Amino acid sequence: MQARTQPLAETERLALIPGHRDLFYGGCWHAPTGGGAMTVTDPARDQPLARVASATAADVDAAVAAARSAFASWRRTPPLERGDRLRALASALRRHGEELAALDSIDTGNPLAEMRRDIDTGARGIELFAGLVTETKGETIPMSDGLLNYTVREPLGVVARILAFNHPIMFATMRCAAPLAAGNTVIVKPADQAPLSALRLCEILAEEGILPPGVFNVLTGGRDCGAALSSHPGIAKVALIGSVPTGKAILRAAAETVKPVGLEMGGKNALLAWPDQDHDTIAAGAVGGMNLTWAGQSCGSTSRIFLHDSHHDAVLERIIEGCRAYRPGEPTDPATTMGPLITRAQFDRVLGYIEAGKAEGARLVCGGGAARAPGFEEGFFIQPTVFADVTMQMRIAREEIFGPVLSVLRWSDEDMLFDMVNDTDYGLTAAIFTRDLSTAHRAAARVEAGYVWVNHVGPHFIGAPFGGYKQSGMGREEGIDELLGSTQIKNVNIRL
Repeated sequence: MQARTQPLAETERLALIPGHRDLFYGGCWHAPTGGGAMTVTDPARDQPLARVASATAADVDAAVAAARSAFASWRRTPPLERGDRLRALASALRRHGEELAALDSIDTGNPLAEMRRDIDTGARGIELFAGLVTETKGETIPMSDGLLNYTVREPLGVVARILAFNHPIMFATMRCAAPLAAGNTVIVKPADQAPLSALRLCEILAEEGILPPGVFNVLTGGRDCGAALSSHPGIAKVALIGSVPTGKAILRAAAETVKPVGLEMGGKNALLAWPDQDHDTIAAGAVGGMNLTWAGQSCGSTSRIFLHDSHHDAVLERIIEGCRAYRPGEPTDPATTMGPLITRAQFDRVLGYIEAGKAEGARLVCGGGAARAPGFEEGFFIQPTVFADVTMQMRIAREEIFGPVLSVLRWSDEDMLFDMVNDTDYGLTAAIFTRDLSTAHRAAARVEAGYVWVNHVGPHFIGAPFGGYKQSGMGREEGIDELLGSTQIKNVNIRL
């Protein structure tokens, strides 16, 4: 499928829906126990797209058995061969990139241009771990004469990956690369709102024989499927990209079998602006950090900006102007710059936060309602929304909204600034805007966040560890830490 310059026609949209929509494990397709199914909805139109299988606990048992069987041989596969298989996966992702990006655009409502970037990011992430397969190294430890002590890193077993809806194919590929590189097998549970690209990926894997049967498995389903994976004694590790309540539920479930857990969860991310930085630069960072292409549905989105008294009004005016440049439209149109919320429930939830902001005394200066594009009157689009005069006592300043809503707060005293910035249960990202190098380092040291940008906001850098402080998560991904977190250490002590 070649890169398009026009929106998909209806027949082209329907042709992208995968033919197989059952459960994929052990290299084969399986109907769910009891015939359970769920409906996938197009959020740009509020119309059903497809019916897909909904896995039960019995299906989880069967998938775990298949993955454990495959683990016995996959863990013994030479590391360089595992790397070759991963490179083949990255190559397939690029070859099928346009159709997978278009499928994600239909499934999530995210603009096609951004989903194309997800393909490239996913492929690059896979290639990173393909090149790191020999880095699961042990070490020798000095002992007395006649003793040799060394460590080895071994794979864990079957790793479950429970994914979010905002980057479906990227998460289904690069977030599985580290455990696969380390010799684990994986079971993926894509988000129930956006499972179609993961199913199409399974079709590609089966057609092209990229991975041995049982190494990569996909179970579509809802909360019950995720709970069964988290508590299953045959799952060696479970990792989530999702909300804080879901992460806490997984931690509780995993405690029964004392398995390691990786969590990438929410954020109430701050942009801190100093008076020495250019007004246009700050405003561009604030608007770009809102991730309006995803309608703000990103854990790393900037949702709070702290403007100094001296530049507050000037920067706020530029932020409003920048937000108004975003317009919703047909997701598969390469010119579209903003997508919808993923479900009606999330749409209603975000509108509820906007009403709460107004009720608590914040000043609405931009947006604040549904954005009805011609032809998409039933879609879940919300205008880019900006509140001024926000205080840290308000819900919109403290709770993750996961929508296109920015809270603007004032500061004049630096100590009070950091008190406000850190006065949250979250600690995922932060962005610091200043021209002074000393200020930048001082601020980076004082913000309680796991990923910090200076004078820009938003991009991830493959190979650099991504993860949060506090309730934003546990563990680090996208670098060597993710690979090592997919292993366990064994110590061997030999008397010669």
